[in-house]
Amino acid sequence: MSICVAKSAQLVYSTSDSVARATFPARAGIFTYGGWSVSDSEQLVVFTLDEYRYALPLSSVERGVRMVEITPLPKAPPIVLGVINLAGLIVPVLDVRTRFALPARRPGIGDQLLIARTQRRTVALAVDAVEGVVPRSPEEVVAPPAIAPGLEYLAGVIKLADGMLFIHDLDRFLSLDEEQQLAAVIDNERP
Repeated sequence: MSICVAKSAQLVYSTSDSVARATFPARAGIFTYGGWSVSDSEQLVVFTLDEYRYALPLSSVERGVRMVEITPLPKAPPIVLGVINLAGLIVPVLDVRTRFALPARRPGIGDQLLIARTQRRTVALAVDAVEGVVPRSPEEVVAPPAIAPGLEYLAGVIKLADGMLFIHDLDRFLSLDEEQQLAAVIDNERP
């Protein structure tokens, strides 16, 4: 299964047998919350790591794909698992498990890559599964400092009946040092 999300808020869900498209309603009022803009019914792409659910704003996600071979990238920051070739583009694969202090494990064939765009580059997040797209309003989002200190990589948390949904801030995922080190390594790898 793969999920592809276009910038126009059109979701393309495909399996090997079929393709279905769903267009979301036009976004009404836009608000700013915790450094990212949300509409009155912001769309979030939900993914899982172990039993935890995380989300990214739909506007930052390009697509979800099946796991492919990850090529190690020497001298990359420890948070980078390696790189993949995505239609000729070298895309770093980030280890979300390490950042969130989850038990380390190698990505498996059943895992997925969530392709997303930061302000600086396209990245891939190694995730267990991409669950889909859910709408949420800004009123439902609790700021990370209200939950616990040290959650600077999150944009917010949503309390659900069956647990919590951690909204990931992709632009704060890499530290400035990690970003600079990654940029230097990728620039040296180009022919």
